[in-house]
Amino acid sequence: MKLHYFDGSTTCRPIVMFAHEAGIPLELVPVDLFAGEQTQPAFLAKNPNGKVPVLEDDGFLLTESSAILKYLAEVSGSPAYPADPRGRARVNAQMDWFNTGFYRTFGYGIVYPVVMPHTAHAGPGVQEAVTGAARHEAQSLLRILNDHMLSDGGAFLGGAQPNLADFLGVAFTTIGEMIGEDFSAHRRVVRWIAAMKARPSWAAANRGFEAWRDATLARRAA
Repeated sequence: MKLHYFDGSTTCRPIVMFAHEAGIPLELVPVDLFAGEQTQPAFLAKNPNGKVPVLEDDGFLLTESSAILKYLAEVSGSPAYPADPRGRARVNAQMDWFNTGFYRTFGYGIVYPVVMPHTAHAGPGVQEAVTGAARHEAQSLLRILNDHMLSDGGAFLGGAQPNLADFLGVAFTTIGEMIGEDFSAHRRVVRWIAAMKARPSWAAANRGFEAWRDATLARRAA
């Protein structure tokens, strides 16, 4: 299987991390987003949306991080995606929560306008208003994550072991590190991030992200 990816991408990192833990061999095919490779005809033939990731499995093409994670878990029989309907539904709900609510608010409302200014809203005061509202909503979502989705019964959303939502969610949360976001008010969130970072798959999947993060923080501090 091939994964067309960018190593700093928030939506690619969970796939590489999960594949490493599940022992799924992936041929990683870099796509240089900064050079615009995702806009070229060869890539658009794989994903007309012009976005990574794209999984290629013997002629079968699949896009969207959440869908790719579920597919890899299915074909590998990973316990990170439970076979019983209720357990699987719970993981699906957690993944949807991150994908449709948290990521849109936290990533696109707060982080990306700083890290990638071309994504910011134009017009005097517009982005400031958007960010202010997003920050208020993000704190509410972080409280939900801390108080209701995580527990003292296990370090992960999956309990004693991570499930697919842990891989997806930790990438969506740690993008906050690119702007020096402080999670210390949310004890379980801090513990969860630390537990995911302690896994051997973290280093394998996040070198590109951490280099980009460090460069961004250094540039902002200069």
